[in-house]
Amino acid sequence: MLSSKKKYIVNDNSGIKAQQIQFADQKQEFNKRPTKIGRRSLSRSISQSSTDSYSSAASYTDSSDDETSPRDKQQKNSKGSGDFCVKNIKQAEFGRREIEIAEQEMPALMALRKRAQGEKPLAGAKIVGCTHITAQTAVLMETLGALGAQCRWAACNIYSTLNEVAAALAESGFPVFAWKGESEDDFWWCIDRCVNVEGWQPNMILDDGGDLTHWIYKKYPNMFKKIKGIVEESVTGVHRLYQLSKAGKLCVPAMNVNDSVTKQKFDNLYCCRESILDGLKRTTDMMFGGKQVVVCGYGEVGKGCCAALKAMGSIVYVTEIDPICALQACMDGFRLVKLNEVIRQVDIVITCTGNKNVVTREHLDRMKNSCIVCNMGHSNTEIDVASLRTPELTWERVRSQVDHVIWPDGKRIVLLAEGRLLNLSCSTVPTFVLSITATTQALALIELYNAPEGRYKQDVYLLPKKMDEYVASLHLPTFDAHLTELTDEQAKYLGLNKNGPFKPNYYRY
Repeated sequence: MLSSKKKYIVNDNSGIKAQQIQFADQKQEFNKRPTKIGRRSLSRSISQSSTDSYSSAASYTDSSDDETSPRDKQQKNSKGSGDFCVKNIKQAEFGRREIEIAEQEMPALMALRKRAQGEKPLAGAKIVGCTHITAQTAVLMETLGALGAQCRWAACNIYSTLNEVAAALAESGFPVFAWKGESEDDFWWCIDRCVNVEGWQPNMILDDGGDLTHWIYKKYPNMFKKIKGIVEESVTGVHRLYQLSKAGKLCVPAMNVNDSVTKQKFDNLYCCRESILDGLKRTTDMMFGGKQVVVCGYGEVGKGCCAALKAMGSIVYVTEIDPICALQACMDGFRLVKLNEVIRQVDIVITCTGNKNVVTREHLDRMKNSCIVCNMGHSNTEIDVASLRTPELTWERVRSQVDHVIWPDGKRIVLLAEGRLLNLSCSTVPTFVLSITATTQALALIELYNAPEGRYKQDVYLLPKKMDEYVASLHLPTFDAHLTELTDEQAKYLGLNKNGPFKPNYYRY
């Protein structure tokens, strides 16, 4: 329904108008051999061919790097600001090159930046973010800045930060607190540095996993008096928001980006279909043909993983709790099993459920020698890694993000990224598909920030269908794609507006 309140959205030509409308509804790190010219990061020295660009699994490491914690360093950018904490500010030039490359594959964000920056729809917005810090995230952050927002950022994953990109953002004036290989204490310290700053209080939250939202609720609950809304993109974070809402503890509106069509069908499915193979190849150099793989969960992420592995000649089993997803797996040609039935024979175990203790110590004890275990879900709780940190088991670092866990009888499993998200911890993800998600996040922030008081209650909302269609339309020119337009007669027959939305909210793509 249209609103007289100004608000950013689309016109008939899929552009942004000044008039705004309302939406409807090596052991020990390979012995770390120093040389006179310094060191390169481990991943680059191991497999130069598979990590030939600086956007590889491990960030480029400048020769001046040492083992000093970034928290103990005093760094300033070229403008004299020290309001950041990154691995090495001197890597900024390399990070800027990566960001420029990412911009070429993120057409919708660049179009949004160009069309809306004159109107500054986020002027006055103070956004605190906790996401993966990659070149793609940098394009999003710089777009938000171009639209008028002030941003402070931390990483949602201790392994996924690209150090050179974080340095480039810090050099550009963004307060970024993140580096690859943070400890758990570092992780929460970085989030706190984003939130707890004198003279600056956030009024919007962009979260990936719910840790930032949780921290503010726990430490600074009074901040929610000025926060207009939360935008959350992961299944784990959305689950946490629904729990808060059900308990009556959600005190601001929240936008569920994870269940938007553009996130579910593109990021979760197509992104994982490509990045699962990349992550496994970079870390293990394995051959997929003939390997037996069990994929736990057949949601969009599981579907993408299974499709990729099947295409490579793997024998794929699926575990599921949902009979609908289970039936889809069967109809797609996969054998539905319980994990206990195949755990002794499979070569690879992949979790993608968003749940906890999907792979338990009992399962790990029964795995065959050299079984590869990894997680493609957001949370690091799917594999019971904590149960492996016992005196009778030996941990042996093979390469960055790859550990052998060795049993007393000599059996070993290959654990990737210590059970954290495989693709962003061990490789990278396709930039184009992240453009879709990032554009959705940006529009959700604009929507919540500009919404008049009372439009959204203290609850979790799905994105309006019109917003999903707009995000998709911004990406079609990349393919020189031409949409068919309804005639007036056809639109009347279907009961639709010629400009959309074209599907009801209950439609399942």
